[in-house]
Amino acid sequence: MKRQVLLFISIFCLSPVNGQVTYSIPEEMMKGSLVSNVVQDLGLDPRRLKSGKARIYTGDSAQYIELNRERGVLLVKGKIDRESLCRQTTPCALHFQITLENPLELFPVTVEITDINDNAPVFQKEERRFEISESAVIGSKFLLEKAFDPDIEKNGLQTYSLKPSDHFLLKLHSQSDGSKKVEMILQKPLDREELEHISLVLTAEDGGEPQMTGTMLIHVTVLDANDNAPVFSKPVYKATITENSVNGTVVTVVSASDADKGSNGKVTYVIGNSMDTVSKLFHINSQGEVILDGTIDYEKEKHYHVDIEAVDQGGLSDSSKIIIDVIDVNDNSPVVNMISTSGSIPESSAQNTVVALMSVNDPDSENNGKVNCVINENLPFEIKFTSNNFYSILTNSELDRERASEYTITVTCSDEGVPSLSSSVTLTLQISDVNDNAPVFERSSYEAYIVENNTPGLSIFTVKAIDADWNQNARVSYILEDSSVNGVPVSSYVSVSADSGVIHAVRSFDYEQIKDFHFRVKAQDGGSPPLSSNVTVKILIQDQNDNPPQVLYPVQTGGSVVGEMVPRSADVGYLVSKVVAVDVDSGQNAWLSYKLQKAADRALFEVGLQNGEIRTIRQVTDKDPVNQKLTVIVEDNGQPSRSATVIVNVAVADSFSEVMSEFTDFKQDKEYNDNLTFYLVLALAVVSFLFITCLVVIISVKIYRWRQSRVLYHSNLPVIPYYPPRYSDTLGGTGTLQHVYNYEVCRTTDSRKSDCKFGRAGSQNVLIMDPSSTATMQRIQSEKSILDEPDSPLEVRLAVI
Repeated sequence: MKRQVLLFISIFCLSPVNGQVTYSIPEEMMKGSLVSNVVQDLGLDPRRLKSGKARIYTGDSAQYIELNRERGVLLVKGKIDRESLCRQTTPCALHFQITLENPLELFPVTVEITDINDNAPVFQKEERRFEISESAVIGSKFLLEKAFDPDIEKNGLQTYSLKPSDHFLLKLHSQSDGSKKVEMILQKPLDREELEHISLVLTAEDGGEPQMTGTMLIHVTVLDANDNAPVFSKPVYKATITENSVNGTVVTVVSASDADKGSNGKVTYVIGNSMDTVSKLFHINSQGEVILDGTIDYEKEKHYHVDIEAVDQGGLSDSSKIIIDVIDVNDNSPVVNMISTSGSIPESSAQNTVVALMSVNDPDSENNGKVNCVINENLPFEIKFTSNNFYSILTNSELDRERASEYTITVTCSDEGVPSLSSSVTLTLQISDVNDNAPVFERSSYEAYIVENNTPGLSIFTVKAIDADWNQNARVSYILEDSSVNGVPVSSYVSVSADSGVIHAVRSFDYEQIKDFHFRVKAQDGGSPPLSSNVTVKILIQDQNDNPPQVLYPVQTGGSVVGEMVPRSADVGYLVSKVVAVDVDSGQNAWLSYKLQKAADRALFEVGLQNGEIRTIRQVTDKDPVNQKLTVIVEDNGQPSRSATVIVNVAVADSFSEVMSEFTDFKQDKEYNDNLTFYLVLALAVVSFLFITCLVVIISVKIYRWRQSRVLYHSNLPVIPYYPPRYSDTLGGTGTLQHVYNYEVCRTTDSRKSDCKFGRAGSQNVLIMDPSSTATMQRIQSEKSILDEPDSPLEVRLAVI
């Protein structure tokens, strides 16, 4: 088969439909056959097919053409049979679109399928029988069955021939639908006695190359005496029927009359379109009623041509035609097909950005097929009609992801029929984020408090900023801006966690050195370019009672014993001295109070609670000692309270010589007390050393004995108890360890000299060699408990063995 391809290209400027090409190919081409170089015809860059994810969109039609992205050509995907695809419709064409993305582009393509002579004319029946009366007049007509050839134009059915042609000749009549009515005309009178049966061959021929034919045998039986044929009342009948009419609907009524009488005048009706689908949709009864037998669909067939024949009992007949027009009913909803959609668009997209492209078809006619499409209200989108039933959805206002991150767009298409039918399609569009929002702090400024003497690294408080963007654009980092506090970088005071915004103290603060400071924290998002905002943070140091009071007067030099002198003639309320102290803390931590902690005679002096003034509270007498030592404690009001003590030496005397004589005695007594304390400490150290030595010796002996007993136990020798020397004497109380010497050293708190006692012997034994050493340890513990009693005189006993 010679392959011919006719290429027609027409380009028109419509947005988003960019161009249209039309091709023509013959049917029955092999799979993989080249249709066209579509890249060259459309003037596209071959790489655009890959980057744009080029594909073919055919809608509801079967896909017969495929696109080769690598070569940029259209190829035949499968065998194309024009007859099964379009039947008798001409021209027969495939309509599809080539779509590209990023940006969205649409290229309509039409491929016309041309016919080849691949079908021969065919008759539904291989033979036909006629019974013709011998009285049939010359010129009698006999309607023959038409052949059917699915090919069209010159490849379709062209002519008929009838052989032999002795009695009959063939006559063709062109009809309004382009077909030919075939009639067999009697041209020579029949004589049943001469020839009762006649066999004819009807041949149907098409005009293709090579020519193809189909045949049918016609058997004629000659009958006797029926010389009038039926005659229809009209040569053509016209009728209408509404699509979707129910089966059994009477379309129209035809009638034919026969002048003969009796059985020769009885007429029957038949439909002659035996090969066409008409014979399956309609039938005619004996009354001439044409009745619907199938389903009528205006979208499939708008007109029907029905050939009818009236035949009498003698075989004579007449033919007529019924033209049935189908009336459309709004029985089809619009069909909405999304050709291409964008899953997401950035919120910074400009107005009139195309987000979807769709096609809408309604196979109904006139107003029933007119479609209007709308989208749901209150959305920043609109729908526009482009051309050829194509619609595009575009943005009509600015988008803001922070206001709406997703849109559900419902497209509703309705026709203008009565009642109106509609279809809807829904698409979801995501709005991708753009970094168009800077972080915003929860407060315009921050204040935080921290107690002084804090631990370095302590968390002070947290700053928080919120970014209305999404994902990385909303990821906030916190940065401490460079500044200085008293000439020192602020980074040496505080630090900021980049992720959490937690502010930590880098050092320990001292309220007495710095009471407050401020700095700035920047919040920066992760967008590109990043956006940021600042906030001022003020840190207030809170005071802590970490400083004790400091006594300014009297000055504690340690060299002078007498500080103040009170004459014996002083009256009540006499101002002896005044204790002056300060506290470097603040607030109630610096509120000071003065108390008399210790005095030789508390009934003689008092200290002002608030002012620290030392005054007499009674009249001074001659019995009052000259030297008066006062201990004054100064306390602050902190929690816990801190204090300082000061010793004030007061001399009750009228002259300085009296003070000096008393001072000499006082100094001697002090030296005596210092010597006594030294001796007591030395004795305690000696006793402790002897006690620990004895304890170590006893434990060593016990361990040695235990090890000896274990050796004897594990050996095979008989066990002989071991006794230390003079063991029996010890138990009997007559051994060498019979004397105990007790040394006692006693010191009371109120005597100036301690008493020492020596040499009291005892006749009882105090050390008993018990195997478990329990008695010995108990005695040692009792001696230790005596040493530990705080309120009893210090007594040291030494057990000398």
